[in-house]
Amino acid sequence: MITQNAPIGVFDSGIGGLTVAREIIRQMPQERMIYFGDTARVPYGSKSRDTIIRFSRQIIRFLNTKKVKAIVIACNTASAYALETVKQDVNIPIIGVIHAGAKSAVDATKNGKIGIIGTEGTIRSGIYESVIREMMPEVKVSSKACPLLVPLVEEGWFHDSVTDEVTSRYLSELKSKYVDTLVLGCTHYPLLRSTVKRLMGENVTLINPAYETAIELKRLLGEKNLLCDPETVEEAGEKYQFYVSDLAEKFTSFASAILPEQVKETRKIDIENY
Repeated sequence: MITQNAPIGVFDSGIGGLTVAREIIRQMPQERMIYFGDTARVPYGSKSRDTIIRFSRQIIRFLNTKKVKAIVIACNTASAYALETVKQDVNIPIIGVIHAGAKSAVDATKNGKIGIIGTEGTIRSGIYESVIREMMPEVKVSSKACPLLVPLVEEGWFHDSVTDEVTSRYLSELKSKYVDTLVLGCTHYPLLRSTVKRLMGENVTLINPAYETAIELKRLLGEKNLLCDPETVEEAGEKYQFYVSDLAEKFTSFASAILPEQVKETRKIDIENY
């Protein structure tokens, strides 16, 4: 039996999904959340579809032991490769981060030229381009895999000359295509938003799927009458719980730096048991 005050489950290949968790906390501060970061097996962007589906199923089995009321796949690569498959495995709402970002890009573009940056896996899947074209068939989509950006973010090099140089080289191709809208198609990338904005220029609208996904989740929970009851949520247990498959201390430090609230503890689990 799903209850209103059950937590929301959120998972990612590592720390990038914390940008989604941050937006959920901002948009729905009354909700409880359980976050899992697969820090032992990051990155997902270079792995096969079958491997990503297997990893996603393990994580969903773990989250189901926590009796979550909904699941957010806070990883573009897992959303691209696993969402439609794992939807069939669960009887609770489950969403990814791609649809909401794609819709916002279509709504934002004025010249019909949209850029996508993401991991190799996300770009290779063609999922953003496919979803965007369903909404806007005449659109011109330019995609660019940026595999070095995830490790730079994981190192915490948000404002660094190396990050500037690497990002500039990736974005130069999209600038030459005159895109007026750019989707940050990896949940790590919002942490480089100021760098990307400076390099792309003020005339390019950046789409943050983390924010758009939190808004979509709030709407979905409202439709299903699953928004928590503020009167009784305090009795429901620990508000935010964090789990990883490795490097718990490093995760705690990183999460505390970007989330609105201090993360006191991160628990390490063996995800292969699920």
